[in-house]
Amino acid sequence: MATPLENYLSSCGGKPTAAMCAYVANLQQVASVNPSIAADVVKEIENQRTHLKLVASENYCSLSTQAAMGNLLTDKYAEGYPEHRYYGGCVNVDSVEMTAAKEAQDLFGADYAYVQPHSGADTNLVAYWAILSAKVETPTLEELGVKSLNDLTDAQFDELRKRFGNQKLMGLDYSCGGHLTHGYKMNVSARMFESHPYGVSKDTGLLDYDAIEKQAMEVKPLILLTGYSAYPRKINFKRFREIADKCGAVLMVDMAHFAGLVAGKVFTGDYDPVKWADIVTTTTHKTLRGPRGAMILCKKEYADYVNKGCPMVLGGPLPHVMAAKAIAFKEANSPAYQAYAQNIVKNAQALADNCMKLGMRLQTGGTENHLMLIDVTTYGLTGKQAEAALFECGITANANALPYDKNGAWWTSGIRAGTPALTTLGFDEKDMAEVASILDFVFKGTKPGVTKDGKPAKGKIVLDPNVKDEARKRVNALLSKHVLYPELDLDFLKKEFVAC
Repeated sequence: MATPLENYLSSCGGKPTAAMCAYVANLQQVASVNPSIAADVVKEIENQRTHLKLVASENYCSLSTQAAMGNLLTDKYAEGYPEHRYYGGCVNVDSVEMTAAKEAQDLFGADYAYVQPHSGADTNLVAYWAILSAKVETPTLEELGVKSLNDLTDAQFDELRKRFGNQKLMGLDYSCGGHLTHGYKMNVSARMFESHPYGVSKDTGLLDYDAIEKQAMEVKPLILLTGYSAYPRKINFKRFREIADKCGAVLMVDMAHFAGLVAGKVFTGDYDPVKWADIVTTTTHKTLRGPRGAMILCKKEYADYVNKGCPMVLGGPLPHVMAAKAIAFKEANSPAYQAYAQNIVKNAQALADNCMKLGMRLQTGGTENHLMLIDVTTYGLTGKQAEAALFECGITANANALPYDKNGAWWTSGIRAGTPALTTLGFDEKDMAEVASILDFVFKGTKPGVTKDGKPAKGKIVLDPNVKDEARKRVNALLSKHVLYPELDLDFLKKEFVAC
């Protein structure tokens, strides 16, 4: 009986693509153990090929990046950092990690890069504790005349723990576009620190730097943190640097959402966080278009503290993911990627402008980055209802709270829409006009659902079936022009790995 790879080679008329051969061979290996997992991978490709991806935090990494993760590097323990490991036999992992770090430093112009963190939440914890070690632990050890934590008495260590837990953090309020890890009460960050969030102007929705400076001078935080997950404007990091210096804080930037715009030289000068911050954290997916993971960029004075991510916070690093990060960073350090990053913003602004022309209300009246917040209450919908309606019509987006949202963080009043993924597919500004039109068409064709007793149901919808059918046709027309991973023959993959 022929194998799937043999079937593919036979079907392609002697002109196989390397990417397809690799994908078929990989799935064949997976299917030999558990066919349902191989089938799920293929079905996910199909799902993503049939939906417009407007989730601002998602993207499509290259097949080369994916390939770098599928190898035996995953088998190696490598706690520590290059040339300072707690396990033997790490010479090749050292090479992988140093290559990834060097690529990151070259890409961002950073003093130092730490590429081990697994996620944005992990990398922020490492950064927090690096700062606490530098600014609280080291001075305490010097004060007590000892060199190591192990030299402290139990009473001295208990005093140090109290000092750790008595520090202040100022980050953007979660309700105003900040991230969970920036001091939100439901997150460990607000339990580690005394959290003093700052917001945006209720009138404009913009950051008020003078108000932030006034608050910082009153609070005197250890860490002044900036960055966002749902704020549609650029941030002036030079201004934040001035505020941090004035109040005596360490300046930390979480650029997870817009790292690709920094790498692609869209955000430069006053808007380049690496130039101004002491420590910068980021994920490596989102706009950066790499594997799921994270890293830290920092000034030299923090490098030794950041390197203690293990044993401080992290367990063993993931060498196969660090290899994929090295590939993604190399891809991003190119003129083609810089053009891509510019197009992300052009597309976002085109989408925002066309949405507003159709009467939509956008937070801050537009965007300067990769995302926008659309107020769907003007259509009589909650964010959850709008999200559900869009998904039925072939559009993946997410409900998102607007600043000071009366519908709260779950039901929300808004939709967050981003352009990184569609830009990767090759969408242009003309396509964005059609996307805006489809959004408006779906929202207008959707009504809030009701409960059995006739009361409004914030999570239920009534979607006009004619609207759904027409929206699906329009979505498919766009996606037929911009195919995800065109190197992959989906019909063949479905026949070999799903039908069976």
